[in-house]
Amino acid sequence: MQEEIRDIQTRAGAMETFIVHPDRGGPHPVVIMQMDAPGIREELYDMARRLCSVGYYVLLPNLYYRAGKDTKYGPDVLEKGSAEQQRMRAVRTKMTIPPVMEDIADMLAFVATQPAAKPGPVGTHGYCMSGPYALAAAARYPDRIVAAASFYGTWLVSDAEESPHLNLGKAKGELYIGCAEHDELAPLPMVEELKGLFQKSGNRGELELYPAVHHGFAFPQRWCYDKPAAERHWERLIALYRRNLG
Repeated sequence: MQEEIRDIQTRAGAMETFIVHPDRGGPHPVVIMQMDAPGIREELYDMARRLCSVGYYVLLPNLYYRAGKDTKYGPDVLEKGSAEQQRMRAVRTKMTIPPVMEDIADMLAFVATQPAAKPGPVGTHGYCMSGPYALAAAARYPDRIVAAASFYGTWLVSDAEESPHLNLGKAKGELYIGCAEHDELAPLPMVEELKGLFQKSGNRGELELYPAVHHGFAFPQRWCYDKPAAERHWERLIALYRRNLG
């Protein structure tokens, strides 16, 4: 596979992005993978590589780039009250959906210039804070984003502008929402409310609850990593992209 870290020019500046794609048989369908709150790290690079290994051109942008280059955090970013967590949260709490939608548009423009990237439909998925971004992108760009997935997305029903629950019916592509049974950032009453709204939207996708697991279950380096659930997440995600991107 071919991989690089490069700056993609957006209307807000230079967005550092990890790009990986197969070195044969291109051009390849494009997938935009969106990070969780702790930010860019080798664990996420490995997950992007796994998607590449089954035939996709994958972009993994540092969505914190507006706050500068110093927005990668040490392993104690997950420790409550740690200096790294406080530093991350100072950036994370300023994140909103509309600027990320601009970033998605700029990435769509970028891939149109890349020979290894297949023109046409694109997929996107997000973890944690980026679950809402992935679903919002499918609603904002329905003619380009034909598949979108959220895994333990946070506050999927909220007062935020472009909150996913407001726009489920605007997405033409297939949506997949995977929720953890134990998740204080997406409690079960919220999941049930979202499930009802999803069913009313008419979208051909699904909302699936992963029983007995916690927020973050798909990340191999988390205390809550659950291999069976993580492998199910991969099966669901790759099948979603196969159906819609090839």
